[in-house]
Amino acid sequence: MRYSFVFLAALFAFTAAQQKSYDGYQVVTITVDDPQKMDLLFQWQDHGIDFWDSINALGRPVRVMIPPHLKEEFPVFLAENGIPYELSIPNVETVFAQERRVQMERRARAMMNRRLTGRSTADFSYYWQPDEISREILVVRISNTNFDGTKPKIFIDSGIHAREWIAPMAAVYLIHELVSHSYEHADFLECDWIIIPIANPDGYQFSHDVNRMWRKTRSINPGSTCIGTDPNRNYRYRWGFAGVSTNPCSDIFMGPAPHSEREVQVVSSELTREAAGVRLYLSFHSFGDWLIYPWGYDRIYHPNYEQLDEVGGLASDAIYNAHGRRYTVGNSAILLYPAAGASDDYAAAEHHIDLSYTVELTGGGSTGFDLPPHMIIPVSGEIFTGLRAYARYIADNYS
Repeated sequence: MRYSFVFLAALFAFTAAQQKSYDGYQVVTITVDDPQKMDLLFQWQDHGIDFWDSINALGRPVRVMIPPHLKEEFPVFLAENGIPYELSIPNVETVFAQERRVQMERRARAMMNRRLTGRSTADFSYYWQPDEISREILVVRISNTNFDGTKPKIFIDSGIHAREWIAPMAAVYLIHELVSHSYEHADFLECDWIIIPIANPDGYQFSHDVNRMWRKTRSINPGSTCIGTDPNRNYRYRWGFAGVSTNPCSDIFMGPAPHSEREVQVVSSELTREAAGVRLYLSFHSFGDWLIYPWGYDRIYHPNYEQLDEVGGLASDAIYNAHGRRYTVGNSAILLYPAAGASDDYAAAEHHIDLSYTVELTGGGSTGFDLPPHMIIPVSGEIFTGLRAYARYIADNYS
């Protein structure tokens, strides 16, 4: 046991040395009730301010991370504009250091158990690495009728934003349940499922190995030293309309052209191939307990908003009745903020999928993104309950 402990300690030190340090980064919580002030805040995203909650949620607390070089300038801006704030996390690195330690210990324990037992089991006690899911962009197809066209399809992609670790785990949990425990979930299999468990594997790996808060892809941007595009601003429907940045260094950089990112091309290609039979599109993200729908490019309701509200409400009610957690259902641009080039708008507009949602899963920990590993199963189980309600509605109304 001593040798194992020494090895783990050395491995932790090595891993920490490879990671981008967030020493000196701070998080403050602000509350804004003026739309004009919200617009001013939005402009700070191009300067390195990272918004962890909806910056358009008037009257609601919003957490923002401040890099060291803005620790004086940004609070001055807040004070000059009458925006109150409180210091929430004095040093973000302490949060991520603890997360790394727990993640490493749990992963090492799981790997040792596999060696000792000789069995490979689905262990949801830690966040899996991409090579434990698939380093390629894997498309999982689940059907008990071999996709013979007799059943409606549900299409899910997950993990397009790298730092949102719970999203791929919720997708893998769904796959595991449908495949390993199919006899318990016959109602789910009244639909056919197409699932992309991790749509941005390079970015996801980078968030594990180098930069915990990495959000984008890892593509090269010609003429810039900054890497990556926000893939959920890169879909071609209303690309660049609002809520995006043309700065390659921004976390919401829309890319040099629509569908420039390989990750977006893969999701688009699969969705195009299956679209004729897809009745429900879901994209897993985190965090926030939201079931949000088009349009996201502007504060305009989709023509099908009443059905979107109704069906989203069924899933939300199912989660609340079973687990006590309430997911809020509504238009994404109105509830959160305008964001053009998102996948749910693309699915609804170009493929005429009337029921198209972004699922913002539950967050936790100190940052919201660092949901503790012991919450993987509860959060995945909660959305699984919501998916059952979605699946029943689709099977009842589209078979």
